[in-house]
Amino acid sequence: MLAWLVTAALAAPLVFKADEVRPVSGPPIADGVVVVDDGKIIAVGPQGEVEEPEGATVFEGAVLTPGLIDALTTAGLTGPHNHPPDQDHAESDHPVRPDLRALDGYLGTDPLVGWIRSLGVTTVHSAPSPGQPVGGRTLIAKTTPAPADTVAVVPDAMVMLSLGDGPKWRFGDQGTASRMGAAALVRQTLAAAREYAERRRLPAADRPPIDLGMEALAEALAGERKVVVHAHRADDLLTAVRIGEEFSLDLVIAGAAEGWLVAEQLAAAEVPVIVGPVMARSWKPGEQRNSAFDTAAVLADAGVPIAFLSGHEGYVPKVRVVLWEAAIAGANGLGEDRTLEALTLGAARILGIDDRTGSLEVGKDADLAVYDGDPFEYTSHACAVVVSGVVESNTCR
Repeated sequence: MLAWLVTAALAAPLVFKADEVRPVSGPPIADGVVVVDDGKIIAVGPQGEVEEPEGATVFEGAVLTPGLIDALTTAGLTGPHNHPPDQDHAESDHPVRPDLRALDGYLGTDPLVGWIRSLGVTTVHSAPSPGQPVGGRTLIAKTTPAPADTVAVVPDAMVMLSLGDGPKWRFGDQGTASRMGAAALVRQTLAAAREYAERRRLPAADRPPIDLGMEALAEALAGERKVVVHAHRADDLLTAVRIGEEFSLDLVIAGAAEGWLVAEQLAAAEVPVIVGPVMARSWKPGEQRNSAFDTAAVLADAGVPIAFLSGHEGYVPKVRVVLWEAAIAGANGLGEDRTLEALTLGAARILGIDDRTGSLEVGKDADLAVYDGDPFEYTSHACAVVVSGVVESNTCR
C-alpha cells in the first residue's frame, strides 16, 4: 500500500517517490522521483540523482504515472444519478445545434467527476452526448473540483458530429431516419457554414447576422478548430473520412467499434481515433455488435494515433472508467506501454494539449497518479491523484 511521509506543511513542495516512475515521454525509471512545486513538475529522475527540496511533503508508492486523460466523455455534464437535475448532456429540439457549449453545462464539483478523478483521471474532454448530427462544442478541462472557467484547459474546443444509429433514433422524425439522411444533413450544414463565412466578409450592410453556431463551424472549415465525429460502423467511419476530406476538416473519430475493419484506410487518411468503449455490450443488436477487444491494437499497428474514451451511457452512472476500458485493450494486443501512452501523452497530442500535460516532464503541469501496483491490474488502487500540483485524492480506490 501507499506509504505517506508528511514532512512539512501542505504549502511545501511535493516529492513523489515510486518503485517505478513511468514518464511516458521516456523509459521507465526504477526507484524514481518527481518533484512538484507551484503546480508544475520541476524535476524527474532516479532517487539519489534528484535534489529533494527541504521541507517537502513526501509521498511514496509502487507505480507513478502521468494523470490519465479521458479523451471523450460526458463527465461533468452527466452526474451519477439518472434524473433531470444532473443530466445536462444533450438538447433534443433540433438535430443541428453547434451553438451549444459544454463549458456552459460542466459541473466540476459533480460527484461523478470526483469518482473518476479518484481513479487517476486528471483531464477530461467533455462533450455533448453522441446522436446529434451536428452537435455542440466540447470542453477540455482538469478534474479539479472547481467552476468550469477555472479548470478549463481549452474552454471552447472541438465541434461534435455524429453518424450512424444515434441520429436515427434521436432525430429520425427530423430528416435523419437513415444514414444517408444524417450524412446529408451534416454536409448541408457545413456547406451553409462555408457560405455564411463568405457572406460575413461582405460589406457590413450586406453581412448576415452573427450566428454563434455557424461561427464555430466556420472556424472548423478554416482549420482553426478540430471536428470530432462519433461513429462506430465501418461504413460510417469511411463516410466521416469522406466528409472530412470534402470540407478539409481537422478530423478526429470517436467510437470506432468496427475500426479494425478499416484500419488501413484510417491510417492513410491520417485520422486519429478515440477508441471505445472497449467493453461495449457487443452481444446486443446495433452498430457495436461487431466490436472487438483488439480494435485499439489493430489501429495502432496500422499507424493510427489512438486514445480512449469513457463515452456516455443511457444508465447510471452515465460514464465508464477509462482506465478499466483501456486495460482490456492492453490485454488484447496493445500492450502495457502503448496503452499507457494512449491514456496520457497520446490523448494529449490528439487534444492538442501535450505542451501542458500527458507526460512527466519538467515544466509541465503536475498531473500525476500514484498506484500501489500495476495500474492495469484490477487489484491495484489509485492511492494519490494530483491535479495541477494539488493532491485532490489520497484514499486508495
